[in-house]
Amino acid sequence: MYLENLKTTDPEVYEAIQNEIARERRNIVLIASENYASRSVLEVQGSVFTNKYAEGYPGRRYYGGCEYADLIENLATQRAKQLFGAEHVNVQPHSGSQANMAVFFSVLKPGDTILSMSLSHGGHLSHGASVNFSGTFYKPVFYGVSRDTGYIDYNEVRRLALEHKPKLILVGASAYSRSLDFEVFSGIAKEVGAYLMADIAHIAGLVAAGLHPSPFPHADFVTTTTHKTLRGPRGGMIMCKAEYAKAVDKMIFPGIQGGPLVHVIAAKAVALKEALSPQFKEYQGMVIKNAQRLAAELTKQGFKIISGGTDNHMMLVDLTIKNITGKETEEALGRARITVNKNVIPFDERPPTVTSGIRLGTPCVTTRGMGEAEMVEIADILSSVIQNNTDTGTMNALTQRVDALCEKFPIY
Repeated sequence: MYLENLKTTDPEVYEAIQNEIARERRNIVLIASENYASRSVLEVQGSVFTNKYAEGYPGRRYYGGCEYADLIENLATQRAKQLFGAEHVNVQPHSGSQANMAVFFSVLKPGDTILSMSLSHGGHLSHGASVNFSGTFYKPVFYGVSRDTGYIDYNEVRRLALEHKPKLILVGASAYSRSLDFEVFSGIAKEVGAYLMADIAHIAGLVAAGLHPSPFPHADFVTTTTHKTLRGPRGGMIMCKAEYAKAVDKMIFPGIQGGPLVHVIAAKAVALKEALSPQFKEYQGMVIKNAQRLAAELTKQGFKIISGGTDNHMMLVDLTIKNITGKETEEALGRARITVNKNVIPFDERPPTVTSGIRLGTPCVTTRGMGEAEMVEIADILSSVIQNNTDTGTMNALTQRVDALCEKFPIY
């Protein structure tokens, strides 16, 4: 990463970047929503396309000089269609939340009812949380997981849909480790005359690789981020049936956004090309194997995994049996250079600032080249940190084991 100009012009920012590079290299990152973009993605995101204004769409811009911006956006759109089998794609959303907003604004009116997964059971802020626009403008009704199994209760989803007659049903999660049955959701949506929207931000890479059931052709709208398992730049994307194309495009621009970020769209195009490769499918398969092995090893160490395991890239760990909070665990693991995030668990009695769980994911460690043997080692280190987090000598030894893994599997 050559930043020689920056080193001279802004030493403070240069130093922060160097420190971030060092942090990423020296930490085992188990945050499920993070990944390491390729050098190609990083290069193009820092390209001269950051200079270009391109309000509008290819062939219909409000600025001159957009011929290469058009080429880039068309490439990204075509590759997304090929990867996911979508009828229409809009690659301009700046984020996943803005992609969700555009869909809501396209087909809903303020006060309409939406049915989605509860944030406390694994949903997302933009799926109707009271502190978010989605919970302010619309009337959310929430489904969750079974207390006994940790799985979505589809009978409860149907009961709530029949009772509340939502205008839109949303399927998607940020902390749910089991496969989503889009076909069942589609049947429920059709039964009550609702639109079906799938937010696949977390599992997009798995869907692209054919390793998770696809929301196509069941969902009317599919939104995603382009980072996480898709391993691209931070940004959003909307895919939908052709009949909704005009409404979605109009809502993105001029509805809620102005000029698209052409440099980010270029990085999306690169990531989508990478996702079309055979190596990407192999990578996603390893992400799942690593997650399943990590969950199994943690279970052996006496941890409780919500739903008993995982079908995807993540797991939710219930720490109540270990008599430690999610906040305390996040901090202790951080001292050993293992990066996780505290997370509420279903029916959690602790507040979101403390929590009774942590969320773990394997995209980052898999990108580094780690496999199942390393998941055994990580599980043992993680368990040892929680048991010995006040013992300085033991913590130093555990940090050395983290260092050894990071040195063996370097990034950048």
